[in-house]
Amino acid sequence: MTQDFDHIIVGAGSAGCVLANRLSEDGRRSVLLIEAGGPDSSPFHAMPLGFMAAMADPAKDWGYMSEPEPNLDGRHLPLPRGRVLGGCSTTNGMIYMRGHARDYDEWRDLGCPGWGYDDVLPYFRKMETSWRGAGPWHGGDGPIQVTPVRHRALLTEQILASAAAAGFPHSDDLSGERQEGFSLSEVTVDRRGRRSSAARAYLRPALKRPNLRLISGAQVTRVLFQGRRAVGVEYRGEGATHQARARRDVILAGGAYNSPHLLMLSGVGPGAQLREHGIGVVVDSPGVGANLSEHPIVYMDFATSGDTFLKQLRLDRAALSVLRWALLGTGPFASQITSCAALLRTLPELERPDIQLMVMPVRLDAKIWTPGLGKRLQDMFSIMVIQLHPESRGRLTLRSADMADTPRIELNLLSHERDFAELRRGIRAVRTLFGAGPLATRVLREARPGAERQSDAELDAYIRANLRITQHPVGTCRMGRGDGAVVDPSLRVIGAENLRVVDASIMPTVPGGNTNAPVIMVAEKAADLIRQQD
Repeated sequence: MTQDFDHIIVGAGSAGCVLANRLSEDGRRSVLLIEAGGPDSSPFHAMPLGFMAAMADPAKDWGYMSEPEPNLDGRHLPLPRGRVLGGCSTTNGMIYMRGHARDYDEWRDLGCPGWGYDDVLPYFRKMETSWRGAGPWHGGDGPIQVTPVRHRALLTEQILASAAAAGFPHSDDLSGERQEGFSLSEVTVDRRGRRSSAARAYLRPALKRPNLRLISGAQVTRVLFQGRRAVGVEYRGEGATHQARARRDVILAGGAYNSPHLLMLSGVGPGAQLREHGIGVVVDSPGVGANLSEHPIVYMDFATSGDTFLKQLRLDRAALSVLRWALLGTGPFASQITSCAALLRTLPELERPDIQLMVMPVRLDAKIWTPGLGKRLQDMFSIMVIQLHPESRGRLTLRSADMADTPRIELNLLSHERDFAELRRGIRAVRTLFGAGPLATRVLREARPGAERQSDAELDAYIRANLRITQHPVGTCRMGRGDGAVVDPSLRVIGAENLRVVDASIMPTVPGGNTNAPVIMVAEKAADLIRQQD
């Protein structure tokens, strides 16, 4: 079966949902959106505090694992990626953060004109309805709803008071004029207490349009070419192979793992590698799969006196909170549990923050509990220590020419000494925080890594054994010009025609914060570029 459309979008994740909406909104273009996953119908996809269950559902995940990490004691790291409408915006922790202005000026300076901070700010504003209202930094009528994390059980005031006592800067708005310091967390949750994913915010309204068609539960196996011109895709769905033809362009929006994988299987990638697997070379593009960057993360835990959010997880309270969320969209289950976010420079001479902290007044292994059944867990604070600008780079390569074989993903984390040093400084910053103000009076002990670990060598050993990733992979189809660039600043695949990539894979470097908002921004800007160039 062959069908014809103006645009074919591969992947209904954060970027794909935006593109489907924007490219179909004037009614003049026919758009096909193909998604391998299924519907975002679980209540855990809608309820903000259900994000851990949503993320852990293997039926909604691609199941990727890293290759053994040489600097992490040979560990394989799980690499969660949402396989569902909305992609990771349906399963992630909903933290809304843009990063620092310098992150985007760096893209511009790396050969991407039109992608500096002044260029992308209008698209951040366009995408959001901020609780702050419309203004020079924020939008007031965009699809994505942004609200603050506020609940008395989250102990926000105590954390901010300790940060001030420890001498850390404060910011009223990390996406505003002061993009550094401790601040309230913001999340993509609407005022009814529902997750504001790309599927809910962009795709659902657009599906009413007759010129947009969605095919879910179908996996694209290759891009079809005539010479170097992309003319359509082949996909498998309902037990059969189908083709769809694109009159204007094919747009890959599968993310930092799936987009380079599909490019290589379609003949666009490092020529020697493709030939090794018997794949005909359409475009010899050495940068496909290279330049993989991720935010490394280590967790710290502090045992504490007094109640934490664990109190809200007592069975009777939790049941009432679920009911309150379902009926009213309010209460502790209607938002996130990350009280405060911080972007910090751990050395005064740095031009932008190098460490992000996420402070949660609850232990990571907390579960619903019942009084009298087993021993109540110790109350703890958990803190995420995230390195924002790692030097290390990894690579994605083919395992075989079969789409069913997942690619080899080598993150190559901590291959630079600077990455260790910045994480150590982040750990020590957290110790400073918990040694000051109200938090200092509550701390019983440092549970992880433990106060006995003080030297660089001891902290490095802890980091190697415990480091994970934040699920922010970028860079594998790098935007730019010259050697190693895969797409140009208009996101067209260099060396091919009518083929674009629009997702996190095009980012030359990883922004200094959570990446979902930047991905949506990229897609908003890409939609304008596509419409202007048609």
